[in-house]
Amino acid sequence: MTGTATTAVGIDIGGTGIKGALVDLSQGTLLTDRIKVPTPKGAEPDDVLTAVREVLEKLEVTDADVPLGVAFPAIVKNGRTLSAANVADTWIDFEAEAFFEKGLGRQIHFANDADVAGVAEMRYGAAKDRDGLVLLTTLGTGIGTAMIYKGVLVPNTELGHLHRPGHKKDFEHFAAYSAMEREELEWDAWAGRLQQYYSHLEFLFTPDLFVVGGGVSKHADKFLPLLDLKTEIVPAVHRNNAGIIGAAALALAGEREDVPAEQGGDLADTTAR
Repeated sequence: MTGTATTAVGIDIGGTGIKGALVDLSQGTLLTDRIKVPTPKGAEPDDVLTAVREVLEKLEVTDADVPLGVAFPAIVKNGRTLSAANVADTWIDFEAEAFFEKGLGRQIHFANDADVAGVAEMRYGAAKDRDGLVLLTTLGTGIGTAMIYKGVLVPNTELGHLHRPGHKKDFEHFAAYSAMEREELEWDAWAGRLQQYYSHLEFLFTPDLFVVGGGVSKHADKFLPLLDLKTEIVPAVHRNNAGIIGAAALALAGEREDVPAEQGGDLADTTAR
């Protein structure tokens, strides 16, 4: 692999599905159809690895010369997963990046799924060229968050797990899209919960922009106008493809020995111009 790569593969591992595509790093667009396979029941490491192999085979990009980035629903530090959201507990304190590199026979870059979605929106979407503090939230089974300050990602923020004052359950349980589905809430009732969540984030961080991602962002017109915030709030541009695009954008992070994986966003930025 070389630092001048203009395409990379992004794989987005979720609790229900594993998606992948080849991405144009200069434009942040998919060069192939998005391939999706179900996440194996139980989501144990060996089974997830097999499913990722299936996605790569269907994409016909098993060549190790093509950079590969993988997004995963967990706290990720130095290639190790420190938590497990909607996957097996086996992933907790697991050398995930090394496991995938050995199993796939290639170098990869492994990162938190919300963080890579934030990178996609910062590089190619709603947060592009925005100064100050940007908070991206993905509303789905849970609430993922990415914090970006002056173009620099602050990894593993996990702000969906902020506790609600006076309640035992966190905001994720209360305000994720899954709560709307579980409790059969109407849009306005769910928006009332989101109002509490975003108002709390606004008080704690005083951001300059909220970006709302996840599949539900395609219905942003049904709930974002119902929110009353001082901070501008906009839907994500890349929606469910953000994980794929962001993972691909960070895929070059491990290509140069003098660049730590944590600086992958900067490296991807310089190589995609």
